Amino acid sequence: MTDVFGPSHKDVHEQVVFCADEQSGLRAIIAIHNTALGPGLGGTRFYPYESEQAALADVLNLAKGMAYKNALAGLDLGGGKAVIIGDPARDKSEPLLRAYGRFVESLGGRYITACDVGTYSEDMDLIARETRFVTGRTLAHGGAGDSSILTAYGVFQGMRASAERVFGAPTLRGRRVGVEGVGKVGHRLVELLREDGADVVICDVSERAIERVRRLHPEVEVVADARELTGADIDVFAPCALGGALDDETVSRLRARVVCGAANNQLAHAGVEKQLDERGILYAPDYVVNSGGVIQVSDELEGFDMERARAKAARIYDTTLKIFAMASEEGVPPAVAADRLAERRMSEVGRIRGIWLGR
Repeated sequence: MTDVFGPSHKDVHEQVVFCADEQSGLRAIIAIHNTALGPGLGGTRFYPYESEQAALADVLNLAKGMAYKNALAGLDLGGGKAVIIGDPARDKSEPLLRAYGRFVESLGGRYITACDVGTYSEDMDLIARETRFVTGRTLAHGGAGDSSILTAYGVFQGMRASAERVFGAPTLRGRRVGVEGVGKVGHRLVELLREDGADVVICDVSERAIERVRRLHPEVEVVADARELTGADIDVFAPCALGGALDDETVSRLRARVVCGAANNQLAHAGVEKQLDERGILYAPDYVVNSGGVIQVSDELEGFDMERARAKAARIYDTTLKIFAMASEEGVPPAVAADRLAERRMSEVGRIRGIWLGR
């Protein structure tokens, strides 16, 4: 069994809940990492994990990532995440989603759910029939709709900041950008990159996803797989599929000068951030640049307004530049600087929550 409590205080999770409903086939895990800034907000991933152990490892990593992401996004929200074990194309049903909603409700607001891989706004509408603690609902139900819109926008802002740092101007015009994964977020990122004048190379395990991009942008180059993409002559690598894209082998092969993408938990293990730094590759920490989605869905909590949410997501550009400057000043990789900045906010603001209000 994975050590939930971890070797240090930073890896302690406040609560891990295993959820099961035999009749609907529900098997899910909800992890709450940290509520120093507020209730844990993070999406529900519906994925056919090979084992419960693999699902647990993923949800623990994702929940921790959400705590840091929400902190640097300036939100009064902590880190939480959930996974449903199964194939969404085969196993997803109204009874299963509503049973899951009951488990979310049972936590009394400590965890607020939203969309992630394998779940959509329509699923959140079903879950909301059993719980108040859900965001990312459809526009018809007063929600923010598809959170991939501002996720891609935020990644693009982070990429602009990276381009300014490395190439001297906040634009990707004339640069060659490799996008791994052109699903919900990746295909929107391609759109923004083409509008900015970038040359784009893509790969995806789904032929349907590739064809969707090629129909809109026939000029986009397609390569066979991630290995070919990371070894290609590109200026920027954008991992937008599942986590762990940056391992030892990939980093040693990578020819890009910037890594900036939408995928969560891109670093396969601790130390990869140092390898990137040593090779002179600027890494824009994933949980910083991909926070546009959580900014979008969290805006529902005060009555959704897209322009307000977009303005918040635009600040990802400034936050990314701040982290690069801090990393340079302190002589550490950007990933370390981002962690320090997030932990500082969780500590300083979280402490204020301890002031007695006399009631």
